[in-house]
Amino acid sequence: MDELMDKIIIFIICTAFYISYTSFSPAIVPILVAVIISALSSYYENEIIKIAGFAILVVLSVINDGFMFFMPLVCYDVLFTKFKWLWLFSLLAIAVNFKETFTINTILIMLFIILAGLLKYRTISLHSIKKEYYKLRDSSMEMSMVFERKNKELMEKQDYEINLATLNERNRIARDIHDNVGHLLSSSILQVGALLVTSKDEKTKESLRLLKDTLSKAMDSIRNSVHNLHDESIDLYTEIRTLINNFRFCPVEFEYDIDSNIEHKLKYCFIAVIKECLSNIARHSNATKASIVLREHPAIYQLIVQDNGTCINYEENKGIGLKNISDRVASFNGNMNLS
Repeated sequence: MDELMDKIIIFIICTAFYISYTSFSPAIVPILVAVIISALSSYYENEIIKIAGFAILVVLSVINDGFMFFMPLVCYDVLFTKFKWLWLFSLLAIAVNFKETFTINTILIMLFIILAGLLKYRTISLHSIKKEYYKLRDSSMEMSMVFERKNKELMEKQDYEINLATLNERNRIARDIHDNVGHLLSSSILQVGALLVTSKDEKTKESLRLLKDTLSKAMDSIRNSVHNLHDESIDLYTEIRTLINNFRFCPVEFEYDIDSNIEHKLKYCFIAVIKECLSNIARHSNATKASIVLREHPAIYQLIVQDNGTCINYEENKGIGLKNISDRVASFNGNMNLS
């Protein structure tokens, strides 16, 4: 668009100058020839066509000085091409017609050629600046997207590590309660039981029974709390990843797409099913690779375990492993498909 505007400006100047001084009878011919040559050069963007059009106008200018007035328009196309000094041949036509053309016309034509060169240089510089600007803008956008993605990954990793640290701390607390408080209560219950056996006084025995019942309830309460803490501290992704890392039979690809907090019973179900599937792959398959996909859908969870082993004879009622998987899935009203 910038080159088109430059050519329109040069064409208007050349046409006005040509109409003011021409004595050529068919005055429209040089205008049409100049427009056609310039249009072809702009349309094809081919240096050979530009050079050919320039050569044609130089020859026509030597033959008739009327064509010489449009030399700046055609010179615009050959300036800053591979043949940088080709435009100097326009001086040949000016030199040939020097005696027949007024000196002021010759000077103005040369000035218009210089003007065409300045406009061409300005346009090329502008295109170069725009190109660099667009390149810089695209690079900035790309870097911004990369940084945004990296930041998101870091945030997700940070959230995961915080969650994992929380779960590990729950595990530690549950373990400490079980190892310390639980053992002390167990010892106290045993000691009270021993006192019940050796004591002769009925009132003392009754008090000891009440104390034993209280300690037993405390023990049950602590045991339930420890189990709940342990169940909540299980990270499904980490547990499955541990199973895969310990599986040496063949490489396993793992895709995990669950965001919600799964019920601990379902976590145990997934872990048990995957453990059984990996065991079956190792015992009954000649696979060289396997994959595990665990996804969360709006209404269901989907677990896919598959390998590239060859087909084996499968008897539905034989073997307890698949029956256990089917029973575990059925307990959650799920469906199991085997192929």
